[in-house]
Amino acid sequence: MRLTPRHRRRTPHHRTPSPRLVSPGRAIALAGVLATTTLLLSGPAAHADTVTYVALAQTVDQVLTNIRNWIMGILAGVALVFITIGGLRYLMAGDNPGEVEKAKGAFKAAGIGFGLAALAPLVVEILKTIVGGL
Repeated sequence: MRLTPRHRRRTPHHRTPSPRLVSPGRAIALAGVLATTTLLLSGPAAHADTVTYVALAQTVDQVLTNIRNWIMGILAGVALVFITIGGLRYLMAGDNPGEVEKAKGAFKAAGIGFGLAALAPLVVEILKTIVGGL
């Protein structure tokens, strides 16, 4: 059994209680939560109405066109995010070659995303021929 010298023994540190009950950051957060709750609860009471939903797409062609539009929008949005990340990395890279390579990688990913978004109509046309030759 190894004994540590008396001057190296750990003693529990006792904290003196703070005179403040709530820190300023917590007070601001609490005030924000209370204000949001008050605004949400003070509005008029919502009531449920019976709603009949009608399908928006009448044909398979419309469904596939909607899918194409969603695919193009999502891919273009993700590609735009990658261009933004790549641009920010490139601006903040300075003389660091590793960060410049990461920025170039983000630009390549954005190019691939835009390329896939451009190919989305072709993919949907292939799906149309598989589904029924519309």
